[in-house]
Amino acid sequence: MIYKILSTSPSFGYYVFEPLEYLKQHDCEWDLFPQGRTITQEELVDRIREYDAIVVGMEKITEAVLNAAIRLKIIAKHGAGVDNIDMEAATRKGVPVVSAPGANSDAVADLTFGLFLSLARSIPLADHSVKEGKWPRMVGIQVNGKVLGIIGLGQIGKKVAQRAAGFDMKILACDLVKDQSFARRWGVTYLPLEEVLAQADFLSIHIPLGPSSRRLIGEKELRLMKEGSFLVNISRGSIVDEDALYLALKERWIRGAALDVFAQEPPVDHPLLKLDNLISTPHMGGYTYEALRETGMICVQAIVDILNARRPKNVINPDVWRP
Repeated sequence: MIYKILSTSPSFGYYVFEPLEYLKQHDCEWDLFPQGRTITQEELVDRIREYDAIVVGMEKITEAVLNAAIRLKIIAKHGAGVDNIDMEAATRKGVPVVSAPGANSDAVADLTFGLFLSLARSIPLADHSVKEGKWPRMVGIQVNGKVLGIIGLGQIGKKVAQRAAGFDMKILACDLVKDQSFARRWGVTYLPLEEVLAQADFLSIHIPLGPSSRRLIGEKELRLMKEGSFLVNISRGSIVDEDALYLALKERWIRGAALDVFAQEPPVDHPLLKLDNLISTPHMGGYTYEALRETGMICVQAIVDILNARRPKNVINPDVWRP
């Protein structure tokens, strides 16, 4: 029997090909949605009927989509966060949802530190100035010895902390779950959010988006930060109140910010993009060849497991197996 797989992720199957070869070896065919175009809910509802599995990116998998999925046996998130998937509807439908937690943690941590350095030394502005024929004297700050605040010390947050240790940074963290063993080993101090905000020279966000984290960083929180501090959000755009961040940057409550994520992507004509103390990147935190290979293989291995009546790893809604 040949199984049909749909991918709506803009990166699955386009940069590394081992996951597609794995599907081919296990009697699966695939359709990759074209890059550069977002699939609409209407298209998804219409197309999902003929597929046994779907690999998804950031598009919403709603109850309407799931109701139309008469053959669907698994949803594989090509990444870690599943806030775009209606988990309750998937569970009612009996469709397991899997993700790839930690597969891109090194890639995201690398970019996080790249953004720290870019902010501290104004690297994008310096590059742009030289290419315009200018030769400015640009004075920045050093990263080493500064205070790093991490919101969310999960797999990615821990990778960031490990890199920060190499820069002799003082590391503060805020998290509901406290890994004291890791904290002792890497010199991390857990503090309440308000204290992390008040002390951090660099603030880095690494938490999933949910009801409690939506607009977690708003005007009140931004006003608690140091005037010379920097904010980096590489998690989900809606965790930061973008209107409040715009004011904070324009009025210099904080020195600068870097965003790899926005509430609406792409952020067309967003006022934040007009600010010279903001660095923006196109949600590329997990985009390395190594991370894409690992993430893709986790997805396809889970798909093949389900198609062969085996329970896959990394199931987000384990209630689908309960009697």
